[in-house]
Amino acid sequence: MTKICVVGAAGKMGRVIISEAVSRNFEIVGAIESPNNPLLGKTLRELGICDLDVPLQGSSKLKEALGKADVYLSFTTPEAELINIPEAVEMGKRIVMGTTGFTEDQLNQLKILVSSKVPAVFAPNFSIGMNFMIKMLHQLAYLPEEYEISILEAHHSKKRDSPSGTALNIARLISDIRGYRKIVQARERLASRSREELEVLSIRAGGIPGIHEVIIAGPYDMITISHISFSRNAFALGALRAVEWVMKQKQPGVYSMEDVLSN
Repeated sequence: MTKICVVGAAGKMGRVIISEAVSRNFEIVGAIESPNNPLLGKTLRELGICDLDVPLQGSSKLKEALGKADVYLSFTTPEAELINIPEAVEMGKRIVMGTTGFTEDQLNQLKILVSSKVPAVFAPNFSIGMNFMIKMLHQLAYLPEEYEISILEAHHSKKRDSPSGTALNIARLISDIRGYRKIVQARERLASRSREELEVLSIRAGGIPGIHEVIIAGPYDMITISHISFSRNAFALGALRAVEWVMKQKQPGVYSMEDVLSN
């Protein structure tokens, strides 16, 4: 049975992951949250997450929790990851990370640290459906150049990063395929679009788990490709698949969900 330490355990994703993990016979051996979280000290049972008496602990207890774990699984903040992941690497723990909102330098820093030490999966989106959509987007290479592309993403109002990590990942992919040189995240009045621009539009409202839509518009027709998450369970199941996969890897490196789903 694979033993998991979940970081960000009391957050929206952490709760769903723990619940799904327990129902699929993973063992939760650690539940970590920020040091000022008011729920610290309560058990997962008391929090209504699952029927386990594992206590919710602050990040100062991470090393102790990791000592019992096979995998460090996290959905937290970039600031927390920059502190926590070096500790997980030092202890030789496999890593599955779904945190978004990093600067490019921060993410590169973590990739350099991890890549030669332990197997890890870094993914802005663990949904199997979303990763299938990303595979479909490679076909954009075959469209005539008069087709222009925009990205629309919508999430719940509490999501901190905008655009989402997934939207930026899609934008980088499309830019590479289609030769866009600039990603535009907002457009003011009287600002027409140039050929080198890729638009990324963000909506934050209510409790939307996640919508990503790619709009491909030509002069006389339009294609839309969209992925809609009904619940966070879609991300949780993908993350647990990544946990199973990373446990089988012998070589250190930073892998993606494309690697996970290719096997």
